[in-house]
Amino acid sequence: MKELNFKTIGQMHEYFKESEPENPLFSILHTLVANADSVACEENPEPVKLNNHFYSISLKNIIQGEIMYGRTQYDCNKGSMMFMAPEQTMIMKGIVVSKESWHIAFHKDYLNGFELFDRIKKYNYFNYNVNEALHLSPKEEKVMKSVFENIYAEYHNNQDEFSKEIIISHLETLLKYADRFYKRQFINRQTINKALFTRFKEILNNYFASNKLEEEGIPTMDWLANQLGVSHRYMSDSIKTETGKTAVDQINLYLIDEAKNLLLNPNASISETAYKLGFEYPQYFSRLFKKKVGMSPKAYIENSLLN
Repeated sequence: MKELNFKTIGQMHEYFKESEPENPLFSILHTLVANADSVACEENPEPVKLNNHFYSISLKNIIQGEIMYGRTQYDCNKGSMMFMAPEQTMIMKGIVVSKESWHIAFHKDYLNGFELFDRIKKYNYFNYNVNEALHLSPKEEKVMKSVFENIYAEYHNNQDEFSKEIIISHLETLLKYADRFYKRQFINRQTINKALFTRFKEILNNYFASNKLEEEGIPTMDWLANQLGVSHRYMSDSIKTETGKTAVDQINLYLIDEAKNLLLNPNASISETAYKLGFEYPQYFSRLFKKKVGMSPKAYIENSLLN
């Protein structure tokens, strides 16, 4: 497998035979191939493994080919924006894209001294698998292209003391629109979210039924996401969108429901219940139970006996 490991934006430009970036920490590329409906990214049919040491934002239509991001295959569908954070890996094979595409690359150091340095960490879509990327409607794609065009115009303008501030302002606008459109995408995919949450609960039920809680402890978010075939953040956002509660909250509620049943077994102690539910320390179980139920496990048992 061919590997592309771009440590600098300049290396990426050199590989794709582009001129040197106007700024070593930021670049924007616009590709428009005349007299063609599409263009192959790599003539070599062998898979290409890509790793960047900088942020990457792309807007392009995937006509054909395969993209793997993590362990998940990208859904090649319509106008899509793909977001990559530094050190993430993408595998591409036989990719053909529409004749027009946009690409922004910037190093995290470019954001030093600006609020976006911290704010960008809150945009979950930089951590999604590619098949969870942003699929744009024609209207949304037009909006995004206009922002790309503004950044492109400023990038190629004569650089002065205002250039960087203006570019970062446009970049923030781009990311805010992406956040808005992404939330719309989650709302429109409510049926998918419901299906994912149903599978989430089934996985928990099977995990408990096979005594894995007692043997292996409470499952991690990464393990659950892997069972669902999605990323941790996508799972969390889907469940939050569908239920109003986080995935962690849902696990805790599941454990408390099971605990209520187990505690009423006359032969079960509070410690045994805690261990059976995967808690390493019974004290932590008791604190969680009291927080969610409003009374301690002991008080719950006593109250149930009275009723």
